[in-house]
Amino acid sequence: MRTVAIIQARMQATRLPGKVLADLEGQPVLSRVLDRARRAITLDAVVVATSDNPADDVLASFCREFGIDCFRGSRDDVLDRYRRAARSFQAEVVVRLTADCPLLDPQVIDRVVRTYRQGEFDYVSNTVECTYPDGLDTEVVACEALERAWWEARWRSEREHVTSYITQHPELFRLHNVSCDEDLSGLRWTVDEPEDLEFVRAVYRGCGPGPFGMNEVLRLLQEQPQLIEINRGFERNEGYVRSLREDRLTKSSETR
Repeated sequence: MRTVAIIQARMQATRLPGKVLADLEGQPVLSRVLDRARRAITLDAVVVATSDNPADDVLASFCREFGIDCFRGSRDDVLDRYRRAARSFQAEVVVRLTADCPLLDPQVIDRVVRTYRQGEFDYVSNTVECTYPDGLDTEVVACEALERAWWEARWRSEREHVTSYITQHPELFRLHNVSCDEDLSGLRWTVDEPEDLEFVRAVYRGCGPGPFGMNEVLRLLQEQPQLIEINRGFERNEGYVRSLREDRLTKSSETR
């Protein structure tokens, strides 16, 4: 069961352009994400999936320079980009990660992948019911389910947000959620805003140069709770919420 992590990345982020190559204590954010993903022992390969937009040429060049597998596809139809990347790298199972999560924990990735392998599931994640910090998101999906979503998904939100068609149709797909031992969903560890980048930089300084995971970050935040205030107050999954709003507007116009 060839398991391939596909990390979606692009330069033209709405709120923080260029964030995936922003400096994070001496390395680009994307390098930090790749390093963490590669430490997950359940993965057979790790691939960056960026767009074919000229703005993302710099990402493709970055991957070539450092010997990173890279696939380029549609900017807006990210579901199609994932489907084609999965086919290109002979994936049987796809692990969806994003390039704006430089605090990813390899042990969390492995836990979600192992849960998928132990059951008869089409999709397993820690995001159907959010209990992990925002930024540790890991989704595991069978390529057959991804293929069906590609054929059937119609709305912008379903094409832009790769697994949304699957998670919104539990009558069609066998879904399972992996929960944290305590609800940590109020913690924001992703990078969408300048304040988020400031926060993760503070975490990397506080946790030191060696490998660290979720527990070490939690310990740092217990010792320095003021760090949580750096990026408090932003909405989780704001991009997905915006896409759903645009879907509603489109549906409304079609019924007139």
